[in-house]
Amino acid sequence: MPRGYHGLNVPGRVSPRDGRGDDVRQVIIIGSGPAGYTAAIYAARANLEPLLIASSVEAGGELMNTTEVENFPGFPEGIMGPDLMTKMQEQAERFGTEVVYDDVTEVDFSGRVKKVTLGSGAVHEADAVVYATGSAPRKIGIEGEARLSGHGVSYCATCDGFFFRERTIAVVGGGDSAMEEATFLTKFASKVYVIHRRDELRASKIMQDRAFANEKIEFVWNSEVVDILGEDAVTGVVLKDTVDGSTRELPLEGVFVAIGNDPRTHLVHGTLDLTEHGTVWVDGRTSRTSVAGVFAAGDVIDPTYRQAVTAAGSGTVAALDVEHYLASLADAGAPAVDAAQIDALPDTADAAHAAA
Repeated sequence: MPRGYHGLNVPGRVSPRDGRGDDVRQVIIIGSGPAGYTAAIYAARANLEPLLIASSVEAGGELMNTTEVENFPGFPEGIMGPDLMTKMQEQAERFGTEVVYDDVTEVDFSGRVKKVTLGSGAVHEADAVVYATGSAPRKIGIEGEARLSGHGVSYCATCDGFFFRERTIAVVGGGDSAMEEATFLTKFASKVYVIHRRDELRASKIMQDRAFANEKIEFVWNSEVVDILGEDAVTGVVLKDTVDGSTRELPLEGVFVAIGNDPRTHLVHGTLDLTEHGTVWVDGRTSRTSVAGVFAAGDVIDPTYRQAVTAAGSGTVAALDVEHYLASLADAGAPAVDAAQIDALPDTADAAHAAA
């Protein structure tokens, strides 16, 4: 029989939960994207009674800002991003996941019991944590961008496209996200410029073909935005030619930035090891971070693929790693067992095979 953590009672051993309050949970999941909800589904089905902390304002992750998702398995007709996340949440809650809409302000992973502090002031404790905070839209990093954010500068076409009916706007970027946003915005805008720093796109062929075929979209090649103009609202941008260095102004009423995302690691700087890409370091194909009992999943560990389906798979790995970790704690039978002891324990399947 596979080892289990919940309710496990070994004669002569001290339960890892002995000497602690009943408020200490088995696992807390930080993040509500595909990785977080998939981890919650698996953890809940393993009777780990997960607590999932969803953002108070950005619950659902980046898919809440997308339009139709055509490449997630099981939806041959496609599904809207927000609808997909709603279904994931419903599935997680069906098996017993508790979802809290609040923002994590601080984590303390120094002890074996992990502490997570929320914006409300509430502090939750758990034996294990899954860190699945995803990524945030990358900024261009120019003065006008910050000043006019929310006043013509946007990072979400599905959120703000409606406000640009019959207007001339631009999308900055050359990947799939930029092509998706540009195509979607043609439903509202009279004209959409796509501004890209090179003379060819990074987007997949199918996304490129859709954009090229749309008569409302015009491409501005070899150009980067160096300033966004306007006092109280966007009136245009200043473009710099990446070939000859010349500049010119392009009149606009809106700018949508789609130049990639950065992993949300601000809560764990100085706590978890990071990679050269700025993502959370994990051990090989596992979800184990540099701190025992803390696991990471989704875009926060993935600088390369960053797909909803790979994030979901990553969440599966995290939940299974958590289950193995908690079972190892119970087998070790000591509250202060360290990572080296846990790693040295045989896997259930390996032990069963050896016994056979």
